[in-house]
Amino acid sequence: MSELEKGMRRLKWAESHMPVLGEIRKRFKKEKPLKGLKVGMALHVEAKTGILAIALAEAGAHVRLASCNPLSTDDSVALALKEGYGLEVYAKKGETQDEYYGNLNKVLDMSPDLIIDDGADLIAILHTSRTDLLKNVRGANEETTTGVVRLRALAADGKLKFPVIAVNDAKMKFLFDNRYGTGQSTFDGWMNATNLLVAGKKMVVAGYGWCGKGIAMRAKGLGASVIVTEVDPIRAIEARLDGFEVMRMIDAVKVADAVLTVTGCKEIISEEHLKVMKNGCILGNAGHFDNEIDKKVLDSMSESKEKVRESVEEYRLKDKRKVYLIAEGRLMNLAAGQGHPVEIMDMSFATQALAMEHLANNWKDMDKKVHTVSEEMDAEIARIKLMTMGVQIDELTEEQVKYMSGWEEGT
Repeated sequence: MSELEKGMRRLKWAESHMPVLGEIRKRFKKEKPLKGLKVGMALHVEAKTGILAIALAEAGAHVRLASCNPLSTDDSVALALKEGYGLEVYAKKGETQDEYYGNLNKVLDMSPDLIIDDGADLIAILHTSRTDLLKNVRGANEETTTGVVRLRALAADGKLKFPVIAVNDAKMKFLFDNRYGTGQSTFDGWMNATNLLVAGKKMVVAGYGWCGKGIAMRAKGLGASVIVTEVDPIRAIEARLDGFEVMRMIDAVKVADAVLTVTGCKEIISEEHLKVMKNGCILGNAGHFDNEIDKKVLDSMSESKEKVRESVEEYRLKDKRKVYLIAEGRLMNLAAGQGHPVEIMDMSFATQALAMEHLANNWKDMDKKVHTVSEEMDAEIARIKLMTMGVQIDELTEEQVKYMSGWEEGT
């Protein structure tokens, strides 16, 4: 009972701080836009995700939910969704690789009409080992940068079999979720995992996309000396003009007290970096998959490995240096923390809900490619958010609208 009560409390707390999705839920309860549809979800199974799943069920959908990461499930929330709300949930924290894919396949066993994915593993399975179910899928949403990259590659090969909405690329998602959400939750994971100070440390942030910008900004605000590594020259200049040092990773690891990867690419920390890494360096990853830090090489270079905190492993290298790894190299903001702040995910999951409704109504007319969220949908969510914040903004007058859309009048 204590675990169930804990999960119910977390769901209620999240619900009370998600007013944007709350406004959409009011309409969904009345109109039932997903009535009779089966929605398969692979997201981080925690409280904010739980409220989205409940909202889709209230919209009339039959929902099945699995985790998109073996270490990101909140077991108390998974239990509460099953026992308290009657939802079908297949997830637990610390899943083995076989359990992880087994649970994704249990979601697909329902032959879903619509998909919500995070990282594109669910969609990848549909396009490889479960192709028999493709004919039933009307469309999908993708939550994160890594998944959108995979799906655009699939579409470029001409193999994507249904329309996908890139929720990650919505302004009301990436401007806030990727930047402020990842920035804050990464250091929630850092504190839970290490209980160490940020101020005064040389902290390397690998990647200066929206997530990297958020982490670098928060690290600077907490008093760290921040170094950014990049492969994109434009982003490198941006990082430099934002006040951060910019280096090659091979140079940065020699002085780094900590390295946080957030690129969506693999082997950001490889053998060449580990060979020259500062003794005692702490490695963490906030990217979706656990391949940004090459764990196989780290294992091969180590004479021993020991868990020194619940979410930290100490690797003793053969030359006696020590390197510490947070949460097995999995995304530390969820594997070692509670994920993004509730108010941030309120906007992201409001976008998910409206995108699901759009697919349900328009999938027959949508090409089998990756679609962007419309400006109208972004604007609607922004208006609701401002309303819930009690914020009012100006509007253009008719004369101003005419001026902004013309070319003759310049003064």
